Order: sequence, then structure tokens, then C-alpha cells
Amino acid sequence: MSAPEAKRPKLADKANVLMVGTGEYTTGYVGGTAADSDKGAGVVALTMFDLRRRGKVERVGMCGVNGKKFPGIRNHMQKNIGDVYNNMDLTCDTFPSDDTVDPKAYLDAISTFQAGDVAIIFTPDDTHYEIAMACIEKGLHVMVTKPIVQTLEHHINLIKAAKEKNVLVSMEVHKRWDPFYADARDRARSQLGNFQYMYAYMSQPKHQLETFKAWAGKSSDISFYLNSHHVDFSEWTLEGIARPIRVTGTSSTGVAHSKGMKTEDSITLTVQWENLSDKTLGCAVYTSSWVAPKSDVHSQQRFFYMGTNGEINVDQAHRGMTVAQDGKPFGSVNPLFMKYTPTNGMFSGQGSYGVKSFECFVDACRAVNAGEKTVQEYDDGSLATVGTTVQGTAILEAGRLSLDADGRPMDILYGEDGHTPVGIKPHEF
Repeated sequence: MSAPEAKRPKLADKANVLMVGTGEYTTGYVGGTAADSDKGAGVVALTMFDLRRRGKVERVGMCGVNGKKFPGIRNHMQKNIGDVYNNMDLTCDTFPSDDTVDPKAYLDAISTFQAGDVAIIFTPDDTHYEIAMACIEKGLHVMVTKPIVQTLEHHINLIKAAKEKNVLVSMEVHKRWDPFYADARDRARSQLGNFQYMYAYMSQPKHQLETFKAWAGKSSDISFYLNSHHVDFSEWTLEGIARPIRVTGTSSTGVAHSKGMKTEDSITLTVQWENLSDKTLGCAVYTSSWVAPKSDVHSQQRFFYMGTNGEINVDQAHRGMTVAQDGKPFGSVNPLFMKYTPTNGMFSGQGSYGVKSFECFVDACRAVNAGEKTVQEYDDGSLATVGTTVQGTAILEAGRLSLDADGRPMDILYGEDGHTPVGIKPHEF
């Protein structure tokens, strides 16, 4: 038994959780106030505090770069969580100190946790790899927001490191717990035959360019941020049925450039898939944008899927519930994602897929620590583990490479198993 394994707690023990990243998805705090989105109260921190209330989590830590933000974050969480829901303990160890700015503060934070604890990383895309590797080296189980990393090389390195330390490493893709997504996936796999065609669209409003101005166009793009959702749906759905073999990227520009941001407004990835049973071809088109107008929803999101035996249409932005309230814009709401409205003073969003994504990962980590399950058992599709999400990373990286090569298609290369990508190269005509 390795040293990290020997130190791990039993299932009866609660999980200790370190949240790395203090932005919109973790706290709902952006630019000194609540985010102008559907996540004003945040998701990660709220979920961890509720899991502590329900006896699954003990210590909670939060790490950012600029400690000077923490007084504002604490006030924000008190106003949006502590004052809204009963019995919420907001105790949280924060790194760095309130008067310090330190991009490497996560190293100090990690050092206060032990093997078997849990790290949840919601930081800019280009930082995922370095932070995740440091957490793995400490023996922590790690969940990373999508995209888990930006390159195939880094993804393969994470797989090796996770295997060496025998820790659970997963990508946070809450859409896998969306009942519409999950049912569409199961129908496609069991009833619709080989893959033929998919079109997916996902957008966010223009003001998100301000929310993400620190990294938009500098270290990542809208495809890594939003196309990653439906790319993961395809990989999850088509596992063992088809594999991606070629990617072509195209874009729209103008709005971001007018704001002095050197990034694409919208990115479309056209992906050629090959059905494994007979080498026939399918085509998927993934489009993402962050220059949409404000509308009745924060994020437009929909897809059309066609197999040889049938088709599925899903509009995830409109769930049949609208709300009109004085002083607020008309909205189509989605409590299936996060139910922020309290019930008798208590947080009651445990059934929301935004919560389930994290709770299922925490439960899995506790089961591994207790020896009830092995890390490998979660490669069955129940979690988006690092070992089962390689194709998605290859698609996203190939798309970026294609854009940078003026739209030249990129071929995805496979090793002996024919399933796991091992490289990307420009297509030869």
C-alpha cells in the first residue's frame, strides 16, 4: 500500500474539500458584485456548504490569486447564502491572506490538505494542468471544470499521474446529470443505431466578454469554454460506437475586436466521426458564441442528433417555465440546473444537476477512500473521468490548431487500441 493510500480516511469520515478558483461558478462573485447571470449565488461553494450541512463534507477551503477579494467574497456569500438559507455554515479557510496577491497560492493551500482529500478546480483554462498536477502529486482526488486541459499531451500526462497516485480525476460536466441529456444519450446508444449527424449550439451574452476579459483570447477561447459541453456529450454518447477522426475550425469576428479583445466571437467545429462497426462516416457541427444579445435565458443551448434509426431534438434553454416579475426582465428559467429558491428557509436544490455533479464526485471519492470501489470502476461512464474524456480534448485542441492554420483540417491519430487519441496532424490533401 502506498503512503498516500495509507493516509486516506474511511467512508465514515467526511470529505475535506479545497476549491481552487473564486470566480462566477464557485462563488457567483464577479467584479465586486453578484454575477449578472443565472449563477449569482455561485454553484461550487454553495454546494460544498450544503454537503457539509448534510454530513458529507467537513473542512472547506477556497484558494484564489488575489486575497484582497476575500472580504468582498465573504460578504457576498453571507448575503446570497447565509442570509437566504437556514443552517448554512460558511466557515471557509481562504488562500492567500486578505492582503496578498499570489498566483501560486494554490501550493500553500494544497499543503494544508492530505491524501484522499478533494480538490475542485474552477480557474482559467490554461491553469488547469499545472494546478491539477500539483493536487495529484499530493494524493488528492481532483475534479476540473471543462475543458479539463487544452492539449492532448497534457491530458495523457494527467492520466499517467492519476494512475501512479491511484486518485480519481474527473472533468466537471454537469450536463451529464441533466435528465434531458441523460435520456437523449441512452436513447441514442440503445435505439438510434450508428451515428449520422449532430448540430449543437451554445451561447452566452456579450457582457460575458467583460466577465472573462482576463483570459478571453489570451489563454483560451469560446470553443474551449462552451463547445466543450456538446463535444463531451458526443464522446459520452458515442463511446464504443464512433470516434472522431478529423476536425475543421471556422469562426466569426468583430464584436470582441471592437472591444479591444483579440478573440473570436463565435467558433464552429466541424467534426468527422467514423462509426467503428463498419467505417461509415458521421458529421457533427458544434457552434459556440459569447456575443449573443441578452434574452430570456442566460445561455441558449440546443442540439439535434440523428442516427441511422431516428433523431432527437433538445432545447435545453427552454424547459417550459417562464417567470415575469416587477423590476426584473422576463425570463425562461431552468430550476433543473440550480434551484436557488429556498423551501421553508432551507436550500432545496439537491435534485438539481448542478449540485448532483459535485455530490456524485464527492461520494465517489469517499467510496474510493473507504475501499468500497476502485478508481477504475468509475471509467464506466458514471463520471467523466480523465481516462474516458481524451477524445474531447483532442477535438478541442484540433479545432484551435485548425483555426490557427486558416481552417486547415486536422486529423486525429490513434494508437493500437483504436480508441484513445495519441496525436494530431494537419490533413494531407
